Amino acid sequence: MINKCLVLLFCVLAAAPAFCAQHVALHPRAGFDSAEQETIRQIVDMERQAKEASLRRDAEFSLRTLAEDYVAITPLGQVTTKSETVSARRSGQLRYESMNVTDMVVRLYGDTAVVTARADVKGHQLGEDFSGPYRYTRVWVRRNGHWQAVSYQATVTQ
Repeated sequence: MINKCLVLLFCVLAAAPAFCAQHVALHPRAGFDSAEQETIRQIVDMERQAKEASLRRDAEFSLRTLAEDYVAITPLGQVTTKSETVSARRSGQLRYESMNVTDMVVRLYGDTAVVTARADVKGHQLGEDFSGPYRYTRVWVRRNGHWQAVSYQATVTQ
């Protein structure tokens, strides 16, 4: 048990520079092994890249990492597809000025990873301010050796 705790601590510390003081909690199952550690590291890195891509309005990241059947649900309950997400990034109608991700939890279920986190964002969509605190869930699925986001949902919090 102590070895598993040390491995978990190492994994958290190794991921820390990627998130610059952002909190990442990992919930291992019994038998937490090196393959799971690597998978968690990969997911934490995908989340870091997703944050950076949002800030840079990088549509190419979305093209590469969103599954064809990707669906996102906005805080207002609107359903958004991959093509709509890519289009919003390309057009500049969605602009993030800053994003601080905290309280991240990664759960693994075979080739599926579920991420929950808190994000304090500052930004505008079509000129409307959407700044504030949110909680989100993103689901990643490993297909043909590559991680793809298949679902995302965000909720406004207080």
